[in-house]
Amino acid sequence: MLNYCKLTDAQSRSISSENRNGGKSGGGRDYPEKDESGNFTGPARELGIGWKTHPFDVIKPGETYEMANINGSGCINHIWLTLTGRYRSAILRVYYENQSKPSIEVPLADFFASAFTHLQEFAPIDSQVITVNPGNAFNSYWAIPFKKNIRMTLENRDFEDMTLYYQVDYDLKKIPDDIGYLHAQFRRTNPMKVGEVHTILDGVKGQGHYVGTYMAWQMNNNCWWGEGEVKFYLDGDADPEISGGKVVGGSTGFPTICTTGTEDYFCGSYNFEDQKEKRYREYTTLYSGVPHIVRPDGLYNANLRFSMYRWHLNDAIHFQKDFKATVQALGWKKNHRFNPLQDDISSVAFWYQKEPFTDFPELPDDDALSIN
Repeated sequence: MLNYCKLTDAQSRSISSENRNGGKSGGGRDYPEKDESGNFTGPARELGIGWKTHPFDVIKPGETYEMANINGSGCINHIWLTLTGRYRSAILRVYYENQSKPSIEVPLADFFASAFTHLQEFAPIDSQVITVNPGNAFNSYWAIPFKKNIRMTLENRDFEDMTLYYQVDYDLKKIPDDIGYLHAQFRRTNPMKVGEVHTILDGVKGQGHYVGTYMAWQMNNNCWWGEGEVKFYLDGDADPEISGGKVVGGSTGFPTICTTGTEDYFCGSYNFEDQKEKRYREYTTLYSGVPHIVRPDGLYNANLRFSMYRWHLNDAIHFQKDFKATVQALGWKKNHRFNPLQDDISSVAFWYQKEPFTDFPELPDDDALSIN
């Protein structure tokens, strides 16, 4: 609590359409637009400079808009934005220290734990690092530190213009050497192959800690679907090598952390079910939640869909050399046996690590990202 009272030499800055470079005294400087005759136009045409003349920007199809490009040392503390168009067709990227490849590359919808929401539908989220408020106002409170430079972009992969209102709030200050860089990586398996697992994250090298999972899950079977375990492989753990029905290679073939089921990992239990009403129940809390459940409506919504988040803010998973995370897709079949499922699973992994990591798998194209 005393952190709110501690005085520092940090310099507060903010980037928006009204102050595109975050400069000191740089906000609200635009004049109203002019028409072909040279007359001021728009809502502020009678008020002039300083009266909300440029509150949004338009991103054309195929265009990548640079939301921020900040030199120096500091930390982004808050991002607010709202956008028109299909949220999965907007790709958020963050580049550290003048790297040519991003360390955050995620569809906007999934970064804000909202894969199944759209302009006509609102699913509130009230968590520690992501909030979604009425009007689909997306907010991120992830700490995003940088030491030399940070660049944030938003790509429009849709076929129509996107209107973007946004604000990036940050401090310019010295960042200690032991502070890691925030990373976020998207993956999708659609559909699962029987007997395989969905990889949440793999290939990470170096020192860091895992801080969160977002998952968008579509059921393609009846009955309960969430028996699969989430597994974390740390510092040399690997998938087991099995020969003749036996594990080969000793204990190195197993994860260090193995959860007991999907709903357990997301801090729920017993099917996320309201036992009295016999229905799935949404919830949103500081560190975990299932804020949005899309239910079949007898027409175009044909599948159950679950939007789920789990933030490891007080229980980060630490690794020193390498890291991998997976989840199984398991339901039930007759005679009380597990049923490997062929569901549609998307995930975002959030983690901090010492050096910027950019060796991401190629992001799927717009059709492969689309949720139909």
